[in-house]
Amino acid sequence: MNIINKHPISELGYNFVEPQYLPKGKDEYYLRFQQKPQSSEYRHLTSSEIEVLVQNRNTSDDWNKILVTNFFRAELVKNCKFHGLVRIGKLEPLYLEFHNLRMPVGLYNSKIISCDFGDNVSIDNVDYMSHYIIGNEVMIVNVNELAATDKNKFGNGIIFEGEEEKARVWLELNNENGGRNVMPFDGMLPGDAYLWSKYRADTALLQKFKEFTESKFNNKRGAYGMIGDRTVIKNCKIIKDVRLGSDAYLKGANKLKNLTIKSDENNTSQIGEGCELVNGIIGYGCRIFYGVKAVRFVMASHSQLKYGARLINSYLGNNATISCCEVLNSLIFPAHEQHHNNSFLCASMVMGQSNIAAGATIGSNHNSRSPDGEIIAGRGFWPGLCVSLKHNSKFASFTIIAKGDYPAEMNIPVPFSLVINDVTHDKLVVMPAYWFMYNMYALERNAWKYADRDRRIKKIQRLEYAYLAPDTINEIFDALEILQQMQPNDKGAASVQNWENSNRTTEVVKVPQAIQLFKELVQYYATLQLVQYTRQKNFSSFEALKKSLSAKISRSKWLNIGGQLMQEEDVKKLISQVKSGKINSWQQVHDFYTAAGNAYDTDKLHHAYTSLLEVLNITPRQFTAATFKQMLQQAVNTKTWMYKNIYESRAKDYSNPFRKMVYDSTEEMNAVLGRLEDNSFIQQQAEALDTLKKEIKSVTRKLKL
Repeated sequence: MNIINKHPISELGYNFVEPQYLPKGKDEYYLRFQQKPQSSEYRHLTSSEIEVLVQNRNTSDDWNKILVTNFFRAELVKNCKFHGLVRIGKLEPLYLEFHNLRMPVGLYNSKIISCDFGDNVSIDNVDYMSHYIIGNEVMIVNVNELAATDKNKFGNGIIFEGEEEKARVWLELNNENGGRNVMPFDGMLPGDAYLWSKYRADTALLQKFKEFTESKFNNKRGAYGMIGDRTVIKNCKIIKDVRLGSDAYLKGANKLKNLTIKSDENNTSQIGEGCELVNGIIGYGCRIFYGVKAVRFVMASHSQLKYGARLINSYLGNNATISCCEVLNSLIFPAHEQHHNNSFLCASMVMGQSNIAAGATIGSNHNSRSPDGEIIAGRGFWPGLCVSLKHNSKFASFTIIAKGDYPAEMNIPVPFSLVINDVTHDKLVVMPAYWFMYNMYALERNAWKYADRDRRIKKIQRLEYAYLAPDTINEIFDALEILQQMQPNDKGAASVQNWENSNRTTEVVKVPQAIQLFKELVQYYATLQLVQYTRQKNFSSFEALKKSLSAKISRSKWLNIGGQLMQEEDVKKLISQVKSGKINSWQQVHDFYTAAGNAYDTDKLHHAYTSLLEVLNITPRQFTAATFKQMLQQAVNTKTWMYKNIYESRAKDYSNPFRKMVYDSTEEMNAVLGRLEDNSFIQQQAEALDTLKKEIKSVTRKLKL
């Protein structure tokens, strides 16, 4: 049965915090007054103001509990019921307008329990408003319930005095059995979620992360909900235990409960019609629209949920978009796209720059005895239409998977590969370096697109979007070791084992071409880094350049920490400092990310140089001016070849008869698609090629090569 407790009406609006949870000498308002301090500008109502309020059908259990400023206008408060301590700021005879919503300043037709209001707010038809602090020029209209409880966690994974551990909210990332769960917190970055969910055997590290999270928040009961300046809320049903930043816009939401919604004047967040969000952290500049359901989640800044998407027990990285589909128990790094109603992602770690197509079912646990499987996908993960994958599977960076129902678990160690389920011949086919051979346009355009769409103002983690970077170069070296051990047939194909958990053949095709391409790409990557470095330092001779390069002779290992590439030794250093207490807060962890990001260009240069020596199989002494000159010319050749492939891969769309057949004329096709020669991205790539040629001429001249 429902337990309905009865209390005297005189207590409505008071005793927000039970007496046993109040610190000695404190009252129920002590945290409220820390959030919005007491001020001498507040005063009691005058008798004439009370008379006006009563004439305007307002009531209060105690008019002495209504505090106002000298700029208060009693005639702008009508048909409201007040209970408890209410503080009201300036009210002027104005109306506020936002997106054609026009509302007079004042408080109208609402039940208000122990709330604070900033200057020139417009509140109308709020059926129940309890224990909130409202900022300046806030507009709220047609809300059923806007309330905060004394145990409002605002989506953070904390518990209050007197609460049992089971009241804590956890995110069960990457695995449905909860074995990688983390405590969400306001300000959680993708790197934080990765480190916490990854290093599960290090109990000391996990304990430190828990302590960091708990120390960020006061575990005392009684804080009020807050709504920042200029926030607009209209036509919403339930808003409970939600902390809202400034300049946010909420319209037509069904239920918002236990949330932090970050927003400010430069990074506004919006939540739209039919959304139901519970137990979450929503970062700056997020967009959530049209029937979204999200429970136990974190959305990093500038991410989006749209069109009925469902996000449960998951972390969504920065600048990512999920529409229509269902995502469960997943950790998604920045720059992820998933736009289709019939796609499903479960118990997966997707490491960024990813795109999941319609019909994709990523993560079926039906081949396991319990729901404890995982999928790990390196950045650049592109499963195509109607792809079905099994747990456990692991994919190197920039794996593209062709349409198909893949019958068994896979471990694809070679990056930039196309994976094909060849049902006719009952085999798995893998084509290394596929992107460079056949899809340069998409590869290059997406690297540009993700960087161009990075809307973060505070770039604490330095995200890498280039497809040739320390992580992928290291994967290429690993791939070269694997490919060079193969014995391809006359057609360049070879069979391998342990890439699929089945008895059927796994065939790797175009092995010689992939080996040649991968070696060329390592050299190209290294050359570009050296050219950039030479330009920045303005060296006047090759000897000066060479003398400045690191004496390290071994290629460093790198890890993708939430989209930020960090040397493995730096990650170990971070973990060590956390466990030793040298780093003792999430803020200091974030400072470590920033420092690593500041050192990234130098670290990447060292990695590029050592990679060059390794791929050429030479010592630093053998790296001569003649060698560098040859590298520079080869870089021009490689970039020219890339540009040609970019152009040709897009030109196919204009010459393919099956694409052209829907148009009656070339003019119609150009009107719909735009002329190939007018393609802005291709033009941009032509300019990039021209710029590189000029830079290499300049470097050649300056270094006297």
